[in-house]
Amino acid sequence: MWSIIQAAGWPIWLLIIASVIALALIFERLWSLRQSAVAPVGLVDKVLVGFREHGASPELLAATTRQGPLGRILAAGLANVKSPRPVMKEAIEEMGRGVTHDLDRFLTTLGTIAAMSPLLGLFGTVVGMIEIFGSQGAAGSNPIQLAHGISVALYNTAFGLIVAIPSMIFYRHFRAKVDGFVIEMEQQAIKLVDFAHNERH
Repeated sequence: MWSIIQAAGWPIWLLIIASVIALALIFERLWSLRQSAVAPVGLVDKVLVGFREHGASPELLAATTRQGPLGRILAAGLANVKSPRPVMKEAIEEMGRGVTHDLDRFLTTLGTIAAMSPLLGLFGTVVGMIEIFGSQGAAGSNPIQLAHGISVALYNTAFGLIVAIPSMIFYRHFRAKVDGFVIEMEQQAIKLVDFAHNERH
């Protein structure tokens, strides 16, 4: 591995740093965007049972808030359950915007790495080409410098694609997952609003 890094020259370090950051972000998002962490199955039904039995008690609000992003949205609705329907919906939407922002965290960075890695590889290729041309002198070509220039050009191009492709795949996957969670949480919140206001009438 070290021999490959040496053959690829100094531009490879930019791609190594990018790959480490991308890998860390991918594992962090895989952990944070689990169904059980974002929108636990059956949470809204448990909240509705608690609301029916005890109303919007402080204990229910606290317990619901601890249940991740969906819990925070439902708790925002419960806190305004005695308000008119538009006020309750507005409170839920306001919390929803904050939750969506949290779910999107680090995705912009991952998308940037996916877009920039081929360009960093191209930069390394250009550096390699400069070394290739530098190996041509009046007395002929320097074979060692020529070989090193070719190595720098090819290794950086390949490594740039190796970093970019998985980063783009996971970026698209996480984007779709966040969009799916947002729609699911909206539906669950509407279920709470409908239930709360039907109970009052």
